[in-house]
Amino acid sequence: MDFNTIKVQLGESVAWINLDRPEVRNALNDTMIRELTEAFGWLNSRDDVRIIVVKGNGKAFCAGADLNYMKEMANYSYPQNLADAERLSKLFQTIWFCDKAVIVEVHGSCIGGANGIIAAADVVIAEHNTVFAFTEVKLGLTPATISPFVVAKIGTSAAKELMLTGRRFTAAEAKDFRLVNVVTEEANMLDTERQYIEHFLQASPDAVSDCKHLIRMVSGTDDPYSPIFLQTSQLIANQRISKSGQEGMKAFFEKRKAEWM
Repeated sequence: MDFNTIKVQLGESVAWINLDRPEVRNALNDTMIRELTEAFGWLNSRDDVRIIVVKGNGKAFCAGADLNYMKEMANYSYPQNLADAERLSKLFQTIWFCDKAVIVEVHGSCIGGANGIIAAADVVIAEHNTVFAFTEVKLGLTPATISPFVVAKIGTSAAKELMLTGRRFTAAEAKDFRLVNVVTEEANMLDTERQYIEHFLQASPDAVSDCKHLIRMVSGTDDPYSPIFLQTSQLIANQRISKSGQEGMKAFFEKRKAEWM
């Protein structure tokens, strides 16, 4: 398959997906969201792929939403915003329900929606200088579509602190909050990746798939038709056209403080 915003490399039992918009720190736009969803669906259907590794080219894993993409969303109608939110939610669902082992490696920054990608993954490796943030509330919005996956991973207590404040936090804090599994130096990232690949290759691929299903079932997160996905999409669609959402995004683009500050 050919992609414009990501690169996919197939190896023996392993596939690598690299976010490939380094000029904008791999910020998410509608094309990247669609291509990531398609890539995960395609790789999940292949019997020769057992592990999917996601990385980011350039200086950052993902800086959140692309600025031009955000400007477009600010002018969307409610139906347009809902459709867009559902597409983003579908990306996280596709990763969450993927039968393959999913490893994500982050560096530089992991902002906003990028945290949905890592929350939906199985193992997250972070370079120790990586900066994280759920910045949505500072834009008059909420991290709605990523919330089912983030809360399932880190719990309500950690989610309250990180989502309600929108503050930046370190890789070490992300590990304490259980958002990431391993924090290491840049020079050790590849070795850590290889260690996890070896662990997964020693396991039965059917058992890995069944175990992922088991964990979702026991934790109550195994329903792909759960109404929560639509509800969170509706929530963010409403917020984007709300007074606070419009003011927050306008203030951001005008590089000024929002009225509530």
